[in-house]
Amino acid sequence: MRAGKIFINDLLELGLLEKVHTVKITLYVSFNSAIVGSDHHTPQAILLGLEGSDPETIDTGTIPSRYAAIQETKSLLLGGTHHIHYDMDRDMLWRWDQVLKTHPNGMRFSVFGEQGDLLATNEYFSVGGGFVVNEKTKVDENLFYKGVDKSSVHGARLHQTHSLSEPTNERGEEESDPCSPPYPFASGDSLLALTRKHNMTIAQIVYDNELHFGYSHEDIRIKLMRIWSVMDDCIRTGVSTTEEKLPGRLGLRRRAPMLYRRLMRGFYPGVAGPTLPSIAAGNTPIPESIEAPVGDEYFSRATADTHEKKTGENRVAASSRGTRVIGSFEHPILPMPPRKTMIPAMDFLSCYAIAVNEVNASGGRIVTSPTNGAAGVIPAVLKYIVEFISDDPEKTIETFLLTAAAVGMLFKRGSTISAAEGGCQAEVGVACSMASAGFAACMGADPETVLQAAEIGIEHNLGLTCDPIDGLVQVPCIERNSLGAVKAVTAAQLSMASQNVYSVTLDEAIEAMRLTAADMSVKYKETSLSGLARTVKIPLTVPAC
Repeated sequence: MRAGKIFINDLLELGLLEKVHTVKITLYVSFNSAIVGSDHHTPQAILLGLEGSDPETIDTGTIPSRYAAIQETKSLLLGGTHHIHYDMDRDMLWRWDQVLKTHPNGMRFSVFGEQGDLLATNEYFSVGGGFVVNEKTKVDENLFYKGVDKSSVHGARLHQTHSLSEPTNERGEEESDPCSPPYPFASGDSLLALTRKHNMTIAQIVYDNELHFGYSHEDIRIKLMRIWSVMDDCIRTGVSTTEEKLPGRLGLRRRAPMLYRRLMRGFYPGVAGPTLPSIAAGNTPIPESIEAPVGDEYFSRATADTHEKKTGENRVAASSRGTRVIGSFEHPILPMPPRKTMIPAMDFLSCYAIAVNEVNASGGRIVTSPTNGAAGVIPAVLKYIVEFISDDPEKTIETFLLTAAAVGMLFKRGSTISAAEGGCQAEVGVACSMASAGFAACMGADPETVLQAAEIGIEHNLGLTCDPIDGLVQVPCIERNSLGAVKAVTAAQLSMASQNVYSVTLDEAIEAMRLTAADMSVKYKETSLSGLARTVKIPLTVPAC
C-alpha cells in the first residue's frame, strides 16, 4: 500500500496523474502467487495505495468492499481523483518465477497515456519493517521512502550514507558529519561502548538520536504511544472478534477469543463472550461459572471442580461428567489421569501473540514489528509487562519500544528482517530478539545484559525456515509468534541470571544469521515450495458425501 501511495504522489509531483489512461502492475514476489492469489492481501494493499490510501490511516473495515468494487466495476480511482479503467486479469501480472536484482519482494508500476505511450515507471521493494525502497533510496534505515511525503522527511534522514552495500567503518567521519545523529552505532559493540562512555541506557541513546532527526520531546512521546495504541487495539480486536474462521482455503479457526475466555480474567471492559460476562481490569471477582468451548471436556471438568470448592453449586454437574482416561489399567505402567495445568505468563503471552497474528491474517491493522508475519511477538511481551509487571506503563512502553528499535536496527544493518531473504529467523527470530531486549531493559538490566538477552533470543532461532502452508501467513506463523513471545521472556530471564557471563555476542549472532540466510535454500524463504507447505495436503474441494 505504501509503495502505491508513493508512486501516486510522484505522479502528482510530475504533473502526470491526469494523463494516465492505463496502469500496469508486475509483482515479483517470493511467495507462490499461483497458490495464494488475493488471500495474501497484496493486490488489495497495492490497489488501495494507488487510490491514495495510507496503511496507517485507512479504515481496515472498508478494504474488502472497496477491493470488491474495483473488481466488479473494473475501475480505479487514482489518488482518489482520477478514474481509469482497470482489469485485474489484464493489468496485474504475477511473476513469482522471476526475481529482481535488488530484493525478492519487488514490484514494478508503469503508467501509459491514451495513445499507449509510457508516461512513467518505477520499481519498489518491500524489505521488511514497513520499508519500501528502490535503487535510489537504498540507504541505512531507508527512511527516505518510509515517509510517504518525501518533502516532510527530515534532512538528516535523507543524507545517511552507510548501508550494507556500502559499509563504512570510519566512525570519525560519521561523528564529524553534521547530518549524523549524536550517537551513531552500527553494531552491538559500538552501541554498548556509547552507553558506557556517556552513562546512558540504550533507550536514551535512541531517544536522543530521534531528537536529532527533528522530533520534539512531545513528538517522540506521541509517536511511541501511537505505536502502542495500535498494538493494544490489535490485541483487543483479536480477543473480542465474533468471527470464527480466518480467510483462505485452510479454513483455520480463530483461537484468540477462546483462549482469552479460558483465562477467565480480562483487562478490557466490554470484552465478553456468550458464556463470559464483561470483566473490567483490577480486582474483579471471578465469575461463578464459565462454560468450556465445545469439545473441551477436560477444561469443563477442571472449571467445575474449581468452582465446586468455592460455591458448592456445581456438585451435581461435576459428578455427572466422567473423565475419560486413555490407556489400559491392566498394564504395569498405569495411565496418567488428565489434568489442567495453568501457567499464567505463558498463557497470556500466547493469547496476546495469537490475537495479533489472527488480526494480521484477516487483513486488520497491525504494527509491522519488525514484519507483518512476526507482528505478534513484541506486542504480546509488552502487553504482559504493562498488565502484570509495570508500575509506570508509559515509562515502560517508551523504554521497551526504544530498546527493541535499537536491536531491530542492528539486524537490519547487519543482516536482514525479511523472510524472503533469510527465512523465518529474519522475522520471528528477530522479533524474539527485539522483545527479549525490551523485556530485559524494562526489568532494569544494564545495557550489556540487554544485548545478551537479544543474542539469546536470536541464537535459538537460527536456521528457522519460512514455509507457510498454502502461502498464507497462518500456519505455522500464528503459533510461531506465540512461541516467540514465550521464548523472548525466557531469553531475558536467562541473560539476567547469567551475570554477564556468556560466550557469544550479539554481533556474532547477527553475522551467523546473515551467513545462515545466505546458505539457506530459496525453498525455505517464504516460497511455500518445501517444508510444511509441501508435506501438508490442503484439499481443494470438500466431497459432498
